[in-house]
Amino acid sequence: MTYIPKIWIIIFLLSLFLLVFYMSQIEWTKTSELPQKSTAVHSARENSSNEKDTILLIWFWPFNRKFDLNSCESKFNIKNCQLTDDRRLYSSADGVLIHHRDIARDLSNLPKLPRPFFQKWIWMLFESPQNSLRLPGLDNLFNVTMNYRQGADIVIREQLQLKPQETEEPLKNKSRKVCWIVSNLNGNLARVKYFNELNKHIAVEGFGNHFHRRISREQYTQTIESCKFYLSFENTHERSDHTTIDYITAKTFDPLRLGAVPVVLGPPRHSYEKFIPKDSFIHVDDFNSPKELADYLHMLDQNEDKYQQFFSWKKHFRVIMVNWPVEHACRACQYIRNKKSFQVFTNLNKWYWG
Repeated sequence: MTYIPKIWIIIFLLSLFLLVFYMSQIEWTKTSELPQKSTAVHSARENSSNEKDTILLIWFWPFNRKFDLNSCESKFNIKNCQLTDDRRLYSSADGVLIHHRDIARDLSNLPKLPRPFFQKWIWMLFESPQNSLRLPGLDNLFNVTMNYRQGADIVIREQLQLKPQETEEPLKNKSRKVCWIVSNLNGNLARVKYFNELNKHIAVEGFGNHFHRRISREQYTQTIESCKFYLSFENTHERSDHTTIDYITAKTFDPLRLGAVPVVLGPPRHSYEKFIPKDSFIHVDDFNSPKELADYLHMLDQNEDKYQQFFSWKKHFRVIMVNWPVEHACRACQYIRNKKSFQVFTNLNKWYWG
């Protein structure tokens, strides 16, 4: 029998111990270095019973307007959509929603990691081109456009919806003739110049910060309901500029919903008529001057039958407003869930700014 010195047995056992310890450290390091998204993905799916939920990462809260991330099913009956603002989920998110007005001029606050092959970037903007900065470098970044324009991949806008059955909606009593609620006015805008001239010929009752008459949301509703006519003046009015087409906002749909006749300034009449009945509003372009428009409003104020004709559409339709911005996020998630095919969009700046 070969005699093995104790020292060699000790060295062997010590080496074996060190080897086992070293291997365990390697395994621990591998585990600890797993991407954080693995834990985040699990956390994001904990609230859902479906492991195949579509994950939409909200990169910026639009204008810092936050909302309940679990609203898609309860508010819009959109199922299997998981909204998150956790940027650790970036590498596994099916889509990333990016609000244009929150992008830095040098694009420095956009995702830094490469985009996964399966992921869609959704460009979101609901302001007019004239009031949104055109940013170089966006043309080849996004797969999907979300906008008020009919040519966008995801179109979201206020609209009229057919009622299940005809109904009569009596108008509330009107204590005011012409109203306008506005907070910020720029003296160079066409709407300001038109208002200043119109106000010389018919009294416009103004509300909002500009007129030093701040009102609450409840007062906003009550005020418009009390007006016969409401100045639905958009902040753009370029007759020859195609970029303003379809830019028709809640400034028009709120008075329609609340029983006032919108007096509109913005896109041309034919653009409005794509979305609302031609006899539901008054367009400033139909008159040669603000005085001529004022004379027409005076006439309608004295002729109840003619005034009531502007509401005949209410028998058949109702106004559907957009729930900003939670509806936009849910519709974006719904889109990328339903449309798995490859997409590319290469001319964003030209498409939107011309």
